[in-house]
Order: sequence, then C-alpha cells, then structure tokens
Amino acid sequence: MPDHEAVRPASEEASLPLRGRTALVTGVSRPRGIGFAVARRLALLGADVVVHHHAPHDADFPWGGADVDAVRRGLGQALVPGARSTDIAADLVEDGAAEHVVDEARRLTGRLDVLVCNHARAGHDASLLDASADVLDGHWRVNTRATLLMTRRFAEQFVWDGDEHSTGRAIWMTSGQLHGPMPGEVAYAARKAALAGVTQTVAAELVRRGILLNTVNPGPVNTGYLDPETSDRPDALDTLREAMPLGRFGHPDDPARLIGWLASDEGRWVVGETLSSDGGFRLG
Repeated sequence: MPDHEAVRPASEEASLPLRGRTALVTGVSRPRGIGFAVARRLALLGADVVVHHHAPHDADFPWGGADVDAVRRGLGQALVPGARSTDIAADLVEDGAAEHVVDEARRLTGRLDVLVCNHARAGHDASLLDASADVLDGHWRVNTRATLLMTRRFAEQFVWDGDEHSTGRAIWMTSGQLHGPMPGEVAYAARKAALAGVTQTVAAELVRRGILLNTVNPGPVNTGYLDPETSDRPDALDTLREAMPLGRFGHPDDPARLIGWLASDEGRWVVGETLSSDGGFRLG
C-alpha cells in the first residue's frame, strides 16, 4: 500500500465515525480515481458504501479504462466488519438515471446518509468557438443536471430527527474554474462552475432539512492523466508541477481525506462552502 493511502487507526471509537451510516459515491470505476479514494476512505471510517460507475466513459482515455472488479475488491478490503457495499451501473445522461441510482443505493441498508457526487463527463470538449450544442448539453446533463436531480432525490428520502449529530451530508465536486482559466474546456468548466455558483443557494434550501451541502475543488490530482506516458497534456506537465508549492501533484486520497472529515461529525458545523484541497496550487 502506498504510504499516502489511508490506514485504519487503532482506536475504533475514534476511527469509525460513520459506522451505521450509508454513503453513495458516484463516478467510481477506476481504483486510481478520486471516486474510489473517497469510497475507500468512507469505508475505512465505518460506512456502508454504494458506488456508482459508468465504465464506457473511461474506455477512450490514455490513462486507462475502468476496472470495476478491482474497485469491488479494493472496497471490500476497506470495509469494517459487518459493513456492506454494492455497486450500480448507470449512464447519468439518461432521463431518470440520477433518481434511479439514489433509489437503488438506499436499498442496501434502507437508508442513505451521505451523498458524494463525484461523477463527471470529461473529454470531448472544445473552445467557445468550436463548442456545439451537443457538447454543451452532454456536459450539462451529466455534470450539473444529474448532480442537482440526485441531490433532490437524496433530500426527498432523508429523514432528520433534529439532532445536529445525525445530519446528512451532500458533497459536490467542482474544479478550479474560479481560480483561473481552462482554455479548450468550455463545456466542462461552465458546468462545474455552475455547481460552485449554486452551492450556497442549494445549501440554504437543504440545511433546514438536516442536510449539509458543501462543494470540494480537489485541484490537480494525478489519477493517471498527469503521468508523462499517459497524459493528455504532456507539454504542460512541467509548468503544472512548478505551480505546485509542495512539489507534487495531489494523490486521490488527499481530497478524500477532506471529504471523509466533512462526512463525519467533525464536519457538522460546515455548510454551504466551496473548499479547495489543492496543495496551494491556486496560490501560484
């Protein structure tokens, strides 16, 4: 196990704050991805975990396609005794898919306490002058619409007893659009920026239902696309690395640690924030 990976601490009381809670993490198809790191982190914290995947999305990327079997094995190894996991395949561009995933996730234990919308359509993007309606609509339907619809369904099924220690968690993922330009990725940047922009509005609507919504910007995390041999931007790697004050790109477990903290009782007083976990990248 790489030394940056999570290791379950010795004290069970301190290390299993999510025992008895059920979490759904979307966009989990590769063991090296952020989604898997988040799901694994929540499992290590004691949660029952449901993961969603859409393997065809990853098939064309040079850093490697989906390996759902490896995801299942890795998640199973992270579960604490008595905890359960399952996975759901769905293309979130389809009508009704977002709601279906939430409904199916709830079947595992009869409850759903944590929703992490990690899914994203990437690639097949363009500059403003080249972006077609189909490109814009495809990114919107997956990156933004599905997240909003999934969060709505999550809120509809969540029942809060009024105790601050039993609040639900909704966590969205954005990118660094607010900290600098992303030329050639207009559709992706616009749809992710929409989530950051509406975070406070949706958080205000959910908090009185006992759900705390926050959005996380993970910064440059190397899920394979920042390796020289598989990168889709090899000419930019040296410049990107020089912009990292700590001298490295993020590991998938770096944002996963923040998300695990937000999902636990330690994060019960944080709501409506867009938080960066980027090793200071935005400061450069």
